[in-house]
Amino acid sequence: MPDAAIFAQKLKSALKEEQKKRRHFYEIVEEKGKTEFINGEIIFHSPVKLQHNRATTLLAKLLDTFVVKHKLGLVGVEKLLVSLTRNDYEPDICFFGNEKAKTLKRRQMQFPAPDFVIEVLSDSTEKNDRETKFQDYAAHGVEEYWIIDAEKETIEQYFLQDEQYELLLKSNSGEITSVVLTEFKIPIRSVFDESENLSTLEKLIAK
Repeated sequence: MPDAAIFAQKLKSALKEEQKKRRHFYEIVEEKGKTEFINGEIIFHSPVKLQHNRATTLLAKLLDTFVVKHKLGLVGVEKLLVSLTRNDYEPDICFFGNEKAKTLKRRQMQFPAPDFVIEVLSDSTEKNDRETKFQDYAAHGVEEYWIIDAEKETIEQYFLQDEQYELLLKSNSGEITSVVLTEFKIPIRSVFDESENLSTLEKLIAK
């Protein structure tokens, strides 16, 4: 490209401006609201629908119980700020294995790429969850990624293969088994149905 140097200069200038916006983001981000920095833009999220909140809560309950019981690491819910190379996300649910979890400090406010991320779709976030975050999580080595559609009560499970996500499962019934947490096996209905969730939780505790 004869204009490669000019292009590189423009890119450097654009990234410098983006970093200025990112510093401003760090100055204004608050604990009480969900805010992300995505591709140079500060994204303020609106309150979620009840179905989104329930799916997040029910799955987080199961995952956290399993991880704590077996001392496998740390589960974060909604307000952990994951800071990647260019972007900052607040995943609905994320998991850090022991290797990463033991490096985290109690008062830490920014976190590295998790080992496992779960995003619950909403009207305003679906595009980013399926495109930007999908690519970014893969590029930063997040081994497993679940996308949950609370309206259709469906889970999509992706696993990182050769730096790209491969779809392992998309279903609204049956069971799902994590690849990162190999013994974490739950009915898909337990993410959307409270009685099924309670039954599954009791089994996880009893194991």
